[in-house]
Order: sequence, then C-alpha cells, then structure tokens
Amino acid sequence: MTFVKKCPECGSTKLIYDEQKGELVCSSCGLVIEEKMIDTGQEWRQFEEGERKGRGGAPLTLQKFDQGLTTNIGELSDIYQLGSEKKIKKFFRLKKWQERVSTSIERNLRLAMAELRRIGSYLNLPNFVKEEASRIYNLVLQRGLVRGRSMEAVVAACIYAVCRSCNIPRTLDEISTASDVERKEIGRTYRFITRKLGIKISPSDPKDYIARFASELHLSPKTQSDALRILKKAESSELTSGRGPAGIAAAALYVAALLNDERRTQREVADVAGITEVTIRNRYKEVLEHLGMEEKIKIKEAEAKTEKEKKKKTKD
Repeated sequence: MTFVKKCPECGSTKLIYDEQKGELVCSSCGLVIEEKMIDTGQEWRQFEEGERKGRGGAPLTLQKFDQGLTTNIGELSDIYQLGSEKKIKKFFRLKKWQERVSTSIERNLRLAMAELRRIGSYLNLPNFVKEEASRIYNLVLQRGLVRGRSMEAVVAACIYAVCRSCNIPRTLDEISTASDVERKEIGRTYRFITRKLGIKISPSDPKDYIARFASELHLSPKTQSDALRILKKAESSELTSGRGPAGIAAAALYVAALLNDERRTQREVADVAGITEVTIRNRYKEVLEHLGMEEKIKIKEAEAKTEKEKKKKTKD
C-alpha cells in the first residue's frame, strides 16, 4: 500500500505501508515516517478452509439468551430507508413474527439474562462471575427447576452461589438490595438449587470480607493486617464457629481500628458490613473476652480520653 507523500529525509515519494506493523517506511532510505498507525479497514478473519473469509464478530457469551448469535430483523431506524409503505408493513410483520416464534425458554432467558447483567453491574462483579451465574441459570432452566419460583429470586440465588464458590464476599443482604428480592427467598432458592445441582460450597471465610470493609472505611494496611491476626486467633479459639462471617469480620476490624487509633463508630462499621449495631457489639465483646484484649482496649480508650482533654484545654 503506497501513499503519495514525500520522505522528509531524502525527498523520495516511494513510501510503503507495512500492514502488520502499522508503519509507513521510505523504500529508498529506510526511514520510518509514521508508526503505530490505526487500520480503519474491515477486520476479516479466515474461519474456513479455502479463500472464503468470514467477518470476526463479538465473542460468544452466556450472558445473552442466544449467546450473541441471533440476527435480529433490523432496528426501527431502518424503516426510513425502505421507502414504500408496502415494505414498511412487511418489515413490522417480519419483526413481530420473529418475536412470536421464540420459545418460552428463550423468552425466559432474555429477561433473566438482562436481570443478571443488571445485578452484576450494580454489585460490580467481575465478568467471569456473571458468565458462571449464567451457566448455572441455564442448567436450572433446562431441568425445570424455575417453575413455581420467581425468575428474579433464581437469578439472585445463582449469583450468590457463584460468589460463595469463588470466594467473592457478597452478603445475602447486598444481593437482596440489588435484586429487590427478600433475603429469605434468596436463601431458600439458593439452598434448593445447590441441593438439586449437587453444588458443594464451603462456608464463607470472614477473612474474605476484611479487605472490602477496610477499603470502604478508609483504614490503613496495618489495621487490615491486625484484623487478620485477630481473626486467626479467633479461629483457633473456635470463636468463628456458628457465627456470621460478616459480623465476626466487622468486629475484628473494629477492634483493630481502635488499637491503631483509627476510630470508627459502630454505626459506620455496621452500615458497611450490612449488619446491625447489636451484632457488632455482641461480636466485639466476645472477641475481647475470648482473646483477653480488654486491658489493651481500656488503655487505648484512656489514652484517647486524655488526648481529648488536652486538646480541649489547649483550645480554652
């Protein structure tokens, strides 16, 4: 591919465009005149043997009911290009029939995948989680397990199951808020799906919640490390057994923040963790009692009180 330009070095007009490297080179002196050029032409790829080429489209995805393969009959903006009224009527007739011939499974998937993408976007979930949740929903739908249950609850349960299996800390309350489905309904559907599909999921680890809670509370890395050490001691003392992982993680982070003079109120920690202040207080007292940290906290509270009095006197 040759361009009608002159080489700034030797003045030659024999310029060659290298498509693979995206460079414009002078064939006389070898000067690279332009580099990293963008190819604005069509992207053709060879998918079949022979000279025939196929246009490379978007990758397949389970997040669409048809995996992104269906060709829809035009957009409504295309009708203005048809011209005659007869062709416009035919366009609407074909578009209507395309929607009519779709099966009930396709219609269900179309709505469910849209809801799944919405919840995933709201919770800021990575793409592989949404793909796996889509795969599980397809299995549930093919086995007829959606019948008798709301589509929204099944979608939320699939997302929760994948988050649990991939160690991505998302509580039932968060998913309930995102999906506008009651927490109990999601939990009930989640247990039903995992039992029917034979999905084995290990209990949530409180350590998985520390980084996210600390980030939202703007706590230092040292506080995070101390919270993880407190959790490790709590696990060895069997304090985490039978207790909600979010609650025990929030309590450990609250204690660590007090020890590092990064005070946060119980209300702030409870709002981030999605639990009540009563739960924070109960877990906080249990951590101090079982790990023998009452004296350290009392010393820190006394120091904070003294510092507060000093500042008050200075102002006066």
